[in-house]
Amino acid sequence: MKKITTLLMLASNIIACLLLTNITYAADLAKRADKILIVLTSHTELGNTGKKTGFWLPELTHPYYEFIEAGYRVDVASIEGGMAPLDSKAFEEEDEYHQVFLNDAVLMAKVMRSIPIAKIDPADYQAVLYSGGSGPMWDFPNNKDINRISSAIYESKGIVSAVCHGNAALINTTLSDGSLLIKGKRITGFTNEEETSLGTAKIVPFLLQDKLIERGGVFVEGSAWQENVVIEGRLITGQNPASAKKVAESIIKQLN
Repeated sequence: MKKITTLLMLASNIIACLLLTNITYAADLAKRADKILIVLTSHTELGNTGKKTGFWLPELTHPYYEFIEAGYRVDVASIEGGMAPLDSKAFEEEDEYHQVFLNDAVLMAKVMRSIPIAKIDPADYQAVLYSGGSGPMWDFPNNKDINRISSAIYESKGIVSAVCHGNAALINTTLSDGSLLIKGKRITGFTNEEETSLGTAKIVPFLLQDKLIERGGVFVEGSAWQENVVIEGRLITGQNPASAKKVAESIIKQLN
């Protein structure tokens, strides 16, 4: 009888532990179920030209409003935190969301008080999107927090995505087994042709297309300045600003 009582107590403890584990797991899923992280650059100098750079506004606004409309919560982080530098040249081009952004106190505040990337807990998010602009070419590669966040989200079955120069974030992302995230995977990003036509091929520290190929990515080049999104499982990349909206739509489709 004593043995039976002991076994029943043991079984009860095991069941309690399993229930607690499941409750904790469910709470963790609920915590991250509807949250997406967008990461912006903090870099402001366009090489040695004396000109300014930063993030490209449509590569924030187009995905952001797609996510919000789909019911997701969106946090905005940057490499250093605080005011993320907006490349003012974006306003030289017409865009449906420029005025929306200027009238959106919530998103403006998120950009002005962006979260320092070092403070980001990847367990809070189902997906991360690295936005472009020329700035990321300087401060996205080799960033330990980008590597930490990307690998953690990817290995927890989340989505890692980037658009345009934001793909510089993926160059050195290493998974826990030591392999490069992009090695052997189809990927796109700002092309050599687009960099040359922009007049920055000799200003940026490297050509993104060449570097992605060098790091083992299977580069898929679309027509210059036209929408091109490559979906490789939970790795989603867009070639240029025209691809930003579809990158977000592709993320939403997978999450749903």
